[in-house]
Amino acid sequence: MRNTTWKPWERASLLVKALLIPVAVLFFWQWAGSRPDMAGIVPTPWKVLQGWHDWIFAAPGMGLNPYLGTWLANVQYSSMRVSQGFALAAVIGVPIGLLIGWSRLFSQLVDPMIQSLRPIPITAWLPFSIALFGIRDIGSVFLIFLGGFYAIVVNTTQGARDVERNWVRAALMMGASRRQLLWRVVLPAAMPSIFTGLRIGLGISWTAVIVSEMVAVKSGLGYVLWDAYYVGRMDIVLADMVSIGMMGYISDRLIVALERRMLNWRILQSH
Repeated sequence: MRNTTWKPWERASLLVKALLIPVAVLFFWQWAGSRPDMAGIVPTPWKVLQGWHDWIFAAPGMGLNPYLGTWLANVQYSSMRVSQGFALAAVIGVPIGLLIGWSRLFSQLVDPMIQSLRPIPITAWLPFSIALFGIRDIGSVFLIFLGGFYAIVVNTTQGARDVERNWVRAALMMGASRRQLLWRVVLPAAMPSIFTGLRIGLGISWTAVIVSEMVAVKSGLGYVLWDAYYVGRMDIVLADMVSIGMMGYISDRLIVALERRMLNWRILQSH
């Protein structure tokens, strides 16, 4: 087993290295925002922090600022849409990916259509989504579903195709049926690739929710991002961007935590 004990100076060194680039970016950002020719285009970090603070903590409806105190509500709107669209993509995408990777017939029937639709960007689906669903949440959920679906299917398919053939032979010799083989051998073996697809799909889902909220709905972080740009509130735009990154990071960490819990046998093998 590897020694995982860290000395204090090693922890301090890692912390310094982790903060080096962010601190350098903040200094460059402060310098750029302080230039007269950048006034109104690149607000300083302090101005962004002030705008973000008011967006989160100020009482709604106070003054002429429409963003006061609305941060939490918009985060909830976007998170709800991502959760719904991503869950739908996972529930449908994982079984389809497993069947494509395991069944030659299913692959011949379904995979060509998926590979033909996969290169179409989310933005190209926007007019169709608006025409079909209107300016409603379901249109946004549909685009998020598409964003996560293809990444999940492709990675799950690859995981099913890369299953160790000796495991398959051993299961067949023990009398396993094709259904048992799929769910008791192929699915567990493909789980690392499935979680890779889930993480990639979740990141694309956050991209999709921002794109959809700019056009297809009237709430959420994407809507605020575009509205703030339209009225020249670049401090809110940058605070919104940081919020999106923060929510994406938190949701990714949740997937990683679930992966570690379900695939702890991989951690034991690596020691």
